[in-house]
Amino acid sequence: MATQFIHELRFADLPQDVRHAARIALLDTLGVAAAATRTESSRIARDHAAALFGAGTAAASLLFDGRRVSPAGAAFAAASTIDAVDGHDGWRPSKGHAGCHVIPAALAMCEAEAIEAGEELLLQTVIGYEIGCRVAAVQHATVPEYHASGSWGAVGTAAVGARALGLNAAQTREALGIGEYHGPRSQMLRVTTTPTMVKDSSGWGAMVGVASAYLARDGFTGAPAVTVEAPEAAEWFSSLGSRWIMTEQYIKPYPTCRWSHAPIRAALELAAEHGLTHRDIARVEVRSFREVLTLATARPRTTDEAQYSVPFPVAAALVRGKVGPDEIDGDILRDPEVLRLSKGMRLVEDPDCSAAYPARRVAQVAFELTDGRRVESPMTEPLGDPERALTEAQIREKFRSYAAPVAGARRTGALEQALMAVESESVPGLLALLTPPPAMAAAAE
Repeated sequence: MATQFIHELRFADLPQDVRHAARIALLDTLGVAAAATRTESSRIARDHAAALFGAGTAAASLLFDGRRVSPAGAAFAAASTIDAVDGHDGWRPSKGHAGCHVIPAALAMCEAEAIEAGEELLLQTVIGYEIGCRVAAVQHATVPEYHASGSWGAVGTAAVGARALGLNAAQTREALGIGEYHGPRSQMLRVTTTPTMVKDSSGWGAMVGVASAYLARDGFTGAPAVTVEAPEAAEWFSSLGSRWIMTEQYIKPYPTCRWSHAPIRAALELAAEHGLTHRDIARVEVRSFREVLTLATARPRTTDEAQYSVPFPVAAALVRGKVGPDEIDGDILRDPEVLRLSKGMRLVEDPDCSAAYPARRVAQVAFELTDGRRVESPMTEPLGDPERALTEAQIREKFRSYAAPVAGARRTGALEQALMAVESESVPGLLALLTPPPAMAAAAE
């Protein structure tokens, strides 16, 4: 079933809402990629790819950079870059993110294999999401440890690679098995507790998946992929082509771990309801599900620590009224008022919230005010889920605000237009907008 879906899916098979969701995913993810090129993590990943993943008979470009490397190296660097600013989409049952590895892999494979049709880029994106998210659901149901997105993303990107290379059914089966076996089974709760640049292992998942497809083409074996072929997987994979997980993704309004989004929303709405500023608040309490308590870094030293925190972005939201890329890096990490609220914040597990996770990510926020009063929010869920979707206008504005500081207003506008009509564009045309380094884009403005 999976192999047939990978190779036989055609653009005409995609319902209109699936096409639209894929366009939105490309736009949102590549906006995050642009913003993330300003991070030290992205610089290191791109330099690493240029040094150690040299271009051979197949080559692809580093996004917002232009240097040529192997397709596995390009996928690694772009996925690591997107992971560097935690603003990309996700799917609740996966407890993670498909786009940050699928989209870099699809772009790298299309460029390396001279695939020019934008329709095919969109199809590979849908294939990667549909396969990868199903693998995630099976993995979470059958494996006790909570692994980062790259662990199952390696299988989704192997599916993208198999499609791009035109592998036969036997080779595709091997590619999925290689990707599953070598996918990084990284301990997600380790990095939420002690945040570093390793994040969701998306770079490694993308690299493994792309390499797996090329290995399978050359005769390397690795089947079966248990998360695709085990009896427990049948229920998920039987719905390929009828249930479109592509349309079930959430879009993040803030560039932080999704677990912090309900507290941020609750805090902003509670302050607005009572006409409060941060100066009126003596202390903040957050009640939520158990995993939120691992995001306890109150005085982050790096952007990674700020993104994998609940106290810091909630405090930043109360002080600045918003949370964007500038609220998770730079001078704000030393802002005394943000740090006052962050260091004094109390995180409490709520049993009902824990029971609802991961289907729902619920939080309640309370303020102890300087005048002695206590005010509380209702139980709150994050914006951006399908039930509380951001509007297309909001998503486009997010893209512009993330991409324009790096790519320039003119190039950002051209990218927005091209990505929202990707099936009518050429991949080389898109890459011409995605690959020049920021200095060249700024000079062209």
